[in-house]
Amino acid sequence: MTAIEADVESGRPAPAPSARRGPLLLVSLVLLAVFLVGAWAAWFLTIDDAFISFRYSANLAAGHGPVWNVDGPRVEGFTNFAWVVWSALGAWLGLALPLFAKVTSLVLGLGTLYLLVREGHRRAGLTGVLVGAGAYVVFLPTYFHITAGLETAAFAAVLLRVTVLGLRVLAGERVRTWEPPVLLLLLGMLRPEGVLAALPVVALWFWRHRRQAAARWWTLAAAVAGAAYFVWRWQFYGQLLPNTFYVKFGHLDSGWLWTKHTTVLLLPLLLLTLSLVIRRATRAMGVLLVVTVAVTYVTYAVSGPTMDYLDRFADHAIPVLCLGAGIAAGTLKPRLAGALLGLVAVGWSAVAGATAPDLGVIANYGPDLQRAHVAIGKGLAEADVPPPSRSLAVTDAGAIPYYSGWTSIDYIGLNDAAIARGADPTEVVMRARPTVIVVTAGGPEPSGTRYGFDFARATAGYEKVATVEMRAGYWQNVYALPQYAATIGEHVRQRADAARQVNDRDRAEDTVDRWLDRLRSQLPF
Repeated sequence: MTAIEADVESGRPAPAPSARRGPLLLVSLVLLAVFLVGAWAAWFLTIDDAFISFRYSANLAAGHGPVWNVDGPRVEGFTNFAWVVWSALGAWLGLALPLFAKVTSLVLGLGTLYLLVREGHRRAGLTGVLVGAGAYVVFLPTYFHITAGLETAAFAAVLLRVTVLGLRVLAGERVRTWEPPVLLLLLGMLRPEGVLAALPVVALWFWRHRRQAAARWWTLAAAVAGAAYFVWRWQFYGQLLPNTFYVKFGHLDSGWLWTKHTTVLLLPLLLLTLSLVIRRATRAMGVLLVVTVAVTYVTYAVSGPTMDYLDRFADHAIPVLCLGAGIAAGTLKPRLAGALLGLVAVGWSAVAGATAPDLGVIANYGPDLQRAHVAIGKGLAEADVPPPSRSLAVTDAGAIPYYSGWTSIDYIGLNDAAIARGADPTEVVMRARPTVIVVTAGGPEPSGTRYGFDFARATAGYEKVATVEMRAGYWQNVYALPQYAATIGEHVRQRADAARQVNDRDRAEDTVDRWLDRLRSQLPF
């Protein structure tokens, strides 16, 4: 029960509409300002993995289908089909895909903030807004996930919308018949585990409306569309699951570590949301929220996702937890206790986000990527190498293949079905003998193996033409066949030298101070 509803029930005159809207408007404007500043501070970032999706999108827009290489075996090296299709629209329109993805995620992030403000106020008054939306905007990783170029913000926004619909079903409020099944389909196409995440709400909605013909027809249509997509992608790629599942998932020990870390990271939000289950008046809402978060996270808990920078996978359900915490704090009696617990949750979110162990790496990732991966990719694109010989092998299969446009072997296996299923990456590369091999190492002299790839064997007969430092302890070493070494080395070095001048110059340390110094230099005062 909100404060306004309590006034009405007790017989006290409700405040005038303008009086009710005034504090909410002021709080909303402050939250919006914090959100926009956070997005500005992280705007430079595009994560390398995003360029994997962009490459598939560019090929789709060009009429080749969602493929990694235009020629050769098809492989599904992404898990975000709807995001790839949406980005293909940007590519077809001739837009820069990093900017297109950032703007899309920014709009979706604003939509998430709007839902948290509106639903928090409707169900828990101003405290619900301050706690729910407040915890969302002060959590620093939120902004890096918005600007990274991946589907993270889209998944979180759709899941929050699905959850809001579930709360409306519980309250007997109107829900558009088409929305739950369509959002289930969309979430499942954003990421396969999205089907599981949306299922509790959609099952509840369908049970409540199972006697309505429209509900049955919309559910059937979504099921048919989902099945058709599954059959198509199975036939198109020839594999049951996206390739990344074979490479990244299945590490139970890592899953346990992820679960413990995520629990500590989100502890106040989790506890406040769980408190809804204890109270009879909020028990139904609490159960729905807790189950939705649980089924969202169970995929990661049992699989141990890698490359989970700044708690990317936890971010999928953080807005749902923020809403739950806001409702719990705003409906708890006495009100002072709810306000204090809400303050703890908001403060915890701010501190946890600002002290993330990998914040320094990600906060400087944008300039580092520009002066290394992007520069190498653009240098390869400009090199005087005939199209049939434009082939390379890489560890970091993102910006380098995307900007070069060359046929690429990803010897980690994310975009190579044979390597993902156990083929020796060294043998695969040696048989293909690409014109360029880019070796990721801790310095300018790689040695040993990385991801099962033997650098010395694979680069025998190649010339080393460039060494490019991405950040401290992370280098890209470029090897080329002798007949193309001169042109490749010249263009790659030129691009890398030029990129270094405009991207933090010679600073390579992965510290938060470097990021803050860059932000200060961009201020107009």
